[in-house]
Amino acid sequence: MAFPKKLLRENEGVALDLRPHWWFFAPPLFALVGAIVLGALVWAGTDISWLQVPVGVVILVCLLWFGVRYARWATTNFVVTTDRLIYRSGVLSKSGIEIPLERVNTVHFSQSIFERIVGSGDLVIESASEQGRQAFSNVNHPDAVQNEIHRQMEENENRKFDRVSASLGSADDGREASIPAQIRELDELRKQGLVSEAEFAAKKQQLLDRM
Repeated sequence: MAFPKKLLRENEGVALDLRPHWWFFAPPLFALVGAIVLGALVWAGTDISWLQVPVGVVILVCLLWFGVRYARWATTNFVVTTDRLIYRSGVLSKSGIEIPLERVNTVHFSQSIFERIVGSGDLVIESASEQGRQAFSNVNHPDAVQNEIHRQMEENENRKFDRVSASLGSADDGREASIPAQIRELDELRKQGLVSEAEFAAKKQQLLDRM
């Protein structure tokens, strides 16, 4: 199912909503095909009919394995929004990870030769969040996902500076606010987490240089 819109924040949009790559189905699918082939051989024979029941059980187990794997696939979301990275999974019990875009440090991807052919791969995200380093496997076209994450990070940064500029440039009488007032407003944005300590210090110094 698609990522629920009710879980999005105000003015937050979805850039990517991915399921695991189809290679996620490979182990139970190969087992099921093998069990069906074995069953066809057993049921076609006459001298090994005593194997029909055990092979039938094996086929049912493989079907169950495939069904469970499909349920996991259908309830796993790797989502890139305009504000965060979200990973949610679980059929009955749920687990999830959220990483704000401004806390993402680096994004790595890796693909074997076979994975490049089928369009799958692994993605590793290093961030300043509590999770630190997170690895995700069976990602569809991880190189494209990496590019999209970087693009959303850049756009998120631009929106943040637009809000800061709009706040600093606003005044009740329509004129430019005084430098001390702009520094106070900038400090409020820092306290709200909209600007980092380094950004606050750099902008504050720019304002002080204008005095």
